Amino acid sequence: MTPLLSSFSLTTIASYLVCFILFLILLEQISYLVKKGSIPGPSFVLPFLGNAVPLVRNPTNFWDLQSSLAKSTPLGFSANYIIGNFIVFIRDTELSHKVFANVRPNAFHLVGHPFGKKLFGEHNLIYMMGQEHKNLRRRIAPNFTPKALSTYTALQQIIILDHLKSWVAKSQAQTNSIPLRILARDMNLDTSQTVFVGPYLGLKARERFEKDYFLFNVGLMKLPIDFPGTAFRNARLAVDRLIETLATCTEMSKTRMQKGEEPSCLIDYWMQETLREIEEAKLTGEPAAPFSTDAEIGGYLFDFLFAAQDASTSSLLWAVALLDSHPEVLAKVRAEVAGAWSPESNELITADMLRELKYTQAVAREVVRFRPPATLVPHIAAEKFALTESYTIPKGSIVFPSALESSFQGFTGPERFDPERFSDERQEDQIFKRNFLAFGAGPHQCVGQRYALNHLVLFIALFATLVDFKRDRTDGCDDIAYVPTICPKDDCRVFLSQRCTQYPSFPALQDLVK
Repeated sequence: MTPLLSSFSLTTIASYLVCFILFLILLEQISYLVKKGSIPGPSFVLPFLGNAVPLVRNPTNFWDLQSSLAKSTPLGFSANYIIGNFIVFIRDTELSHKVFANVRPNAFHLVGHPFGKKLFGEHNLIYMMGQEHKNLRRRIAPNFTPKALSTYTALQQIIILDHLKSWVAKSQAQTNSIPLRILARDMNLDTSQTVFVGPYLGLKARERFEKDYFLFNVGLMKLPIDFPGTAFRNARLAVDRLIETLATCTEMSKTRMQKGEEPSCLIDYWMQETLREIEEAKLTGEPAAPFSTDAEIGGYLFDFLFAAQDASTSSLLWAVALLDSHPEVLAKVRAEVAGAWSPESNELITADMLRELKYTQAVAREVVRFRPPATLVPHIAAEKFALTESYTIPKGSIVFPSALESSFQGFTGPERFDPERFSDERQEDQIFKRNFLAFGAGPHQCVGQRYALNHLVLFIALFATLVDFKRDRTDGCDDIAYVPTICPKDDCRVFLSQRCTQYPSFPALQDLVK
């Protein structure tokens, strides 16, 4: 082949390649515009990437823009495009309920996390639907009875106190403020481990568990590049080890519950009921009860652990930030707690005392309304779905119902942090119940929401009573940051000091979980 012919061939190939790429770009734009139809959204999207760069650079601004677009028409939703995925953002509460209520094989599938199935597995509680999902939730229900929650309340307080003391010591040892995000996350991990599998996770096992959970947290925020040595592969292997450890805890709990001992943690309550079902199946000659193997339950325990981690951390941080910026609310909390409980009593806050703390409970609910931890709950449309009479969501779209947007609809003065809205007199939690979507709705509504709220109430009560605190205020410190749940932009930096004369002397944790 002559040089001239070779040059011509390369030029021709290059021309064809350019034309093909331009054709793909045109096809992509047409596809996006057809899917978007007349709903608000960008008129043009960057080829292949869409608006991924703005989303990664500043998630808060990106979702604020989607909200503004959704507000620009009476429709209550808007469109965008992210790396080959058409997305629909929903701010209208009733439309969000429509999505939550239609999680089924031929409608919406809950996503939870973009790479969740690769990390958690196909049979994760998040991805279950239909009767199988109902059956599992029914078996989980005994873990959150008043008696079970009372057991957890004692464990939670002991761990919260231990960590608060270390936070104060850390703050007093330096002149700068301390960021609470990582400290709160570690406290929540410690709490979850103890509440879920109490006596079955020894000291060495806890150390391994925390290392593996750290690897999981790192991999959670990385791209799913599953090669040896990558953060994602390390996370996936860590999840396998974590589930194996929790399965061993399940086996140990079954042995203990078979002896008729009293439950001391969540897995005990679960196994007490599971063993009863296994025995009934044996007596009737039926197959073994579903969801009863150690490996299965170990996987579901990990689901609980993940669900209880970042969301709870978010709420604790916003509680501190909002109490600091609303001293009148803080004063009322301190007065109410002082009327029901004293650190000098060296007694744990009982379930009865907790019920008396109605204003503190209202504060906790208002924190969750004002700053719902998981602001967006992504779903994938398995089939096209008629969202309204005028718009059908295309198959394969990622749909984002916004719990944050719903929280600022309906309520009286929704932009104001106002715990009194949840008082017996105003009862906005009942009047505007459909707008309170922080724990989701429909068949996948959070099964552990009472536990989560109890944890937040106990933290607020102990933190406000035992600690004096001051936010290290800087410009934008309370702006929303996505990590991936939301938290104050500065990780909630504070100065801490001991407020009480002496810390309460609670029972030893080991005595409660024996």
